[in-house]
Amino acid sequence: MFNPLNLITKFIKSSNQKELDRIGKIIKTINSLENEFKKLDDLDFPKKTQEYKEQIKQGKTLDELLPEAFALVREASKRTRNERHFDVQIIGGVVLHEGKIAEMRTGEGKTLTISLAAYLNALTEKGVHIVTVNDYLAKRDSIEMGHIYNFLGLSSGHINNDQDDNERKRNYNCDITYATNSELGFDYLRDNMKFSENEMVQREHSFSIVDEIDSCLIDEARTPLIISGSTEDKTAQYIAIDRLIKLLNDKEDYEIDEKEKSILLTNNGINNVEKLFSNAGILKNNNFYDPENLHLVHHVNQALRANHMFEKGKDYIVKDGSLKIIDELTGRILEGRRFGDGLHQALEAKEKIKIQAENQTLASITYQNYFKLYKKISGCTGTAATESEEFFEIYGLAVVIIPTNNEMIRKDYNDQIFRTEVEKNNAIIEKIVERHDAGQPILIFTSSINKSEIYSALLNKKNIKHVVLNAKNHENEADIIANAGKEKSVIITTSISGRGVDIQLGGKKGSIEEAQLQIDKNKIKSLGGLFVVGTERMESRRVDNQARGRAGRQGDEGSSIFYVSLEDDLMRIFGSESMNKMLEKLGLKDGESIDHPWINKALERAQQKVEARNFDIRKTLIKFDNVLNDQRHVVFSQRKNAINSQSIFDYSDEFLKEIIDDIIKLKIQSLSNPKSNEFRNRLKQIVGKSFDESELKSLISTKDAELKEKIINKFSESRDERIKILGEDHAKEIEKRIFLQSIDLNWKSHIQYLEQLRQVIGLRSYGQRDPLVEYKKEAFDLFSNLLEKLKLDFVTILMNLKVVTEQQEEKKESMLDQIKSGKKIGRNEPCSCGSGKKFKHCCGAL
Repeated sequence: MFNPLNLITKFIKSSNQKELDRIGKIIKTINSLENEFKKLDDLDFPKKTQEYKEQIKQGKTLDELLPEAFALVREASKRTRNERHFDVQIIGGVVLHEGKIAEMRTGEGKTLTISLAAYLNALTEKGVHIVTVNDYLAKRDSIEMGHIYNFLGLSSGHINNDQDDNERKRNYNCDITYATNSELGFDYLRDNMKFSENEMVQREHSFSIVDEIDSCLIDEARTPLIISGSTEDKTAQYIAIDRLIKLLNDKEDYEIDEKEKSILLTNNGINNVEKLFSNAGILKNNNFYDPENLHLVHHVNQALRANHMFEKGKDYIVKDGSLKIIDELTGRILEGRRFGDGLHQALEAKEKIKIQAENQTLASITYQNYFKLYKKISGCTGTAATESEEFFEIYGLAVVIIPTNNEMIRKDYNDQIFRTEVEKNNAIIEKIVERHDAGQPILIFTSSINKSEIYSALLNKKNIKHVVLNAKNHENEADIIANAGKEKSVIITTSISGRGVDIQLGGKKGSIEEAQLQIDKNKIKSLGGLFVVGTERMESRRVDNQARGRAGRQGDEGSSIFYVSLEDDLMRIFGSESMNKMLEKLGLKDGESIDHPWINKALERAQQKVEARNFDIRKTLIKFDNVLNDQRHVVFSQRKNAINSQSIFDYSDEFLKEIIDDIIKLKIQSLSNPKSNEFRNRLKQIVGKSFDESELKSLISTKDAELKEKIINKFSESRDERIKILGEDHAKEIEKRIFLQSIDLNWKSHIQYLEQLRQVIGLRSYGQRDPLVEYKKEAFDLFSNLLEKLKLDFVTILMNLKVVTEQQEEKKESMLDQIKSGKKIGRNEPCSCGSGKKFKHCCGAL
C-alpha cells in the first residue's frame, strides 16, 4: 500500500542531506586554513578580531568572513580549553549563523558549537544574546566560553535573576551575553516602563542563539511573560466563594473535561450557585449573569478550576506558607511566578493559606513575539525534528539534522505495557533492582513530584540508596545530574531536569583523578552504560526523546526503556479504546506485560494528538497576542521616540491642535442638537480651572477661530510660566515625564480591557461569529479610544498644571499661619505669598 508519509520522509532526508553537502564544502575551506592559524602567536588573535571588524565596516559580509573566523575560533578553543571543534560542530556553527536550528544529539557539544556563530556575529558590534535554560547555565557558559572570547579580544557577560540594573546594563553591553529567555523578556518589558534611555539595560535586538530552543520556544510558549502590580484586597471574597463552591454537587452541578482542561457549570449548577450566593448576600439581582455580577462569574470559574483541575504536588506545592507553581515540564519550582487572573488566589483559598493581593498586568509579551524582535534568530537542541512544522510556521526557522561525531550505539527497547499502575510499578522496581545489583547507573524519569516520591518510597523498601531530584531540591540539580554516570548511581528525576549538563560515564571530570576516571568509565561501559527508565510516556514524543538522549552520548554505551500502564494519564485520556480491548482479548495475567511495535505506534498516535492540541493552543495564543503585539509596537515606539526627543513641546502642541479640532467638531454638532452637553462638558474637562466661570461662558459662545486662539494662548501661558520658574530644560523634562506616565497608565488599563475581552470573546462563536475577527475589531476600537484618551489626559494635565516653588510654599504656609492666628486680610488685597493675585483668588481660596 502506498504511504505518502514515507515519500515525505525520504524528501525531508534528501533535503537535509543536500544542506549537509552544501555546508561540507564550507568545512573543507575552514579545515584548509587550520595549519595557517596554528602559526599565529597568542597576541595575534585579538589583532585578527580588530582586522575582521574593520573589514565589516568596509563592506565585507559575515558569510565571506565565516571560514577565517571559524578557523580562528577553533584554534582559540584548542589553546584556551584544549578542545578542538569536531567537523560536525563546525557544521552546527554554520547552521546557527544562517539563522536555522541545528538538531544535535545530547553530548555532541552544543555549547562549544554556539561559540562559533556567536563570535562571527559579535564582529558587527551590535551584541549577541545566547539564551540558556536556567541561570546556572547562563553563568557557567559565560565563564567557560568567556575564556575563548577573551582570548579573541571580545567580552562576554551573563544575566542572572539577582542582578541590579547597573550589572545588567554592563553585561548587555558585552559583545556576547548569556541569559535565560525569561530574564531577556522581562528586561525588555521593564525597559519599556523606564523614563529615560540611560535607565534602560538592553541594547538593540540583533542576533539571538537559543540553546535548547524547543524548551524555550515551544514548551514555555503557552505562557506569556507578565509584569504585574497589586490591586485592591479581595481576600474575604475569595474565601467566601471557595467555601460556597465546595457545596456544589460534582455529579449534577458541573462537568469536567480533562482533555481540554476545562470545567463548566450545568444549568442545575447555575441554579444552585444563584441560590447559595443569594443566601450568602453576594449575588446582585438574584441572577448569576447580571452585568453587576460579571466579576463574580469569573471568580466562580477560577474557584472551580482551582478545586477540581489543579492538584497539589503535581501543579503546585505549599512551602513555607506560600503556594508555589511547579513547572509541568521540568518539575522545578517557578520562583516568583504566580498564576494570573485570580487563579493563584483561588488556589490559596482552597489550601486555606494567606491570600496574596491579586495582581494587575502592567506589561506582557509572549516568547514568540519577544524573539521576533531579533533581526536574526537561530538555535540548537537534541530534539527539534518532531516540531519542525511549528518552528517553520511560527518563527520561519528551518531544522537541519546534524550527524553525530561517533556512531550512536544506545539500545532503545520497546515499551513494556501493563494493565494497571501497580503491576507497572512492580516491574519497574524489579528492573531497577536487577540493574543496580549489577552496578549499572540508572536515571529514572517521572512526570511529577508525587510520582517521583512514590518510586522513592518503593526503592526505600528495597533498601536501594538513591537521590530524588525535583522542585524541592533543584538547587544542586547540575551537580547531581553530572554524576549520574557513576557506578550504582540511582537518580529519580522529573521530566527534563539537567538539560545542558553533560553526563560522563564513571563520574564528573575534576571530582577524581583522570586515570581513575578512565578506569571507572571503562567499567560502566562494560556494564552497558547509563540505563534510562521512563516510568510513563509524557505528553510529547520530544520530551521522551530528551529523556532517552541522556544515555549514549558521544558513542557511549547506554540503553533506555519506557514502562506504560493503561491507567497512565496519557493512555486514560488520549489512548484508544481498541488498545484496551485488544489487551483484554490477549488475556494478560497479573504482572504480565506486552511488548509489541503495534502498541508503540498506538502510543505515538496518542502523543501526536496531545502535540497537535498543544500546537493549536500556542497558535491561538500567538494569533490573539499578535493583535496586542501590533499595538504594543506602536505604544513602545511612541514612548521611545518621546524619551529620545529633544522637542517634546512639538508633541503637546500637535496634540492640543488635534483636540481643539475635535472640540470644534463637537461644537458644530451641538448646534444641530442644542440639548446635548457633550461640547460644553468636553471643553470644561480640558480647560479645567485654567479659565474661570465667566471666561468659560464667553469661550463657549465665541467663534471657532477665536476659541482656538484663546485655548492655545492659555496653554502657552501655562507653559511660559513653567519655563520662567524652572528653565526650559526642566519644563521640557516635566512635559516628557507627564507624557510617559499618561502612556503607562492608559496602556495598563488597555491591557486589562483586552484580558477581559479575551475571556468572553469565545462566547461569540455561539452566534456563528469568529472570536478572533471579533477580538481584532473590538481591540482596534479600544486602541483608538486609548490614543484619544492619551492625548486628552496629557493636554488636560498640561493645561491645568501649576508649578509651586518652595518659596511660594513657605509663603503660603506663613499665610495660613496668619489666617489661623486670626489676623484679618482684605479679600481684594494683594496676596502676601507673592503670587501677584488678589487674596480671594490665591491663599484666600484655600
